[in-house]
Amino acid sequence: MVASIDPGVTVDTPKLEIGSRDKSVGWYMPTLESITDAQRDLLENYSKIAPERVISHLFEIRDQGWEIWPHPCIGQFRFIDLSMMRTPSYQNIISRLTSGSSILDLGCCVAQDLRKLIHDGAPSTNMYGADLHGKFISLGYDLFLDKKTFGVKFMEADVFDLDSPLKDLEGKMDIIHIGLFLHVFDLEGQIKACERIVRLARPVNGTLIVGQQTGKPVAGNQPTRRGMAFKHNVETFESMWRVVGEKTGTHWEVRARLDEGLGVADKNRTWDDPSIRRLAFEVERIG
Repeated sequence: MVASIDPGVTVDTPKLEIGSRDKSVGWYMPTLESITDAQRDLLENYSKIAPERVISHLFEIRDQGWEIWPHPCIGQFRFIDLSMMRTPSYQNIISRLTSGSSILDLGCCVAQDLRKLIHDGAPSTNMYGADLHGKFISLGYDLFLDKKTFGVKFMEADVFDLDSPLKDLEGKMDIIHIGLFLHVFDLEGQIKACERIVRLARPVNGTLIVGQQTGKPVAGNQPTRRGMAFKHNVETFESMWRVVGEKTGTHWEVRARLDEGLGVADKNRTWDDPSIRRLAFEVERIG
């Protein structure tokens, strides 16, 4: 039963309206002082963008993305956040891909993490990306200037639609990346999404699911335009995967942590609930 998670639910009142294209909202950053060395390396050495053009190029792409859908991750330039490289298993992921394993970036947005994998030496042969908004996939080509060279197979798909193009990948994915995606759903929706993710994963021990989402030290519901979004802490995230395992007849080892990423530590998330944190995770099949 989902209720067995019993996280001590809290309910917070949203301060601002997610979904507004008004650029006065707190998550639309009017300036960008700098980017990380890894981001600059990818844009200059993979995409071959002139150093003096990098920041202006990012502003142009951000404003195009804002018109597609004004996610906080678009307004805050999170679409160039190379989160997969921070996962403890990153080098192992590259090694596995080099040896023929497959990866799906689910909710890939502009697929920056897949580009980073390729830039770091992984082959694109068994790489897949899927997003609900196909326009973000197209925007990725404009961002990274690789329309003619990027060999990843993309699909526009809804994770809850069992007849979407994702059905062709069921049981075939060795690694699945889910970044800033699960947290938009309530607890029931997250469990349902994870059940589908299990169906996409290869049914063998060692299948790996990695990613990040927003979380809270005290887990609970947060109201959104679409209803409630459930914010996990480590304990409730682990409990959710026990529920998913029971529903799918599988067993998973969860390695998760809460930290002050996603703009919390550097005060770039002042528009949000101050208790919000980043929940980073690796979930590995062990049975």
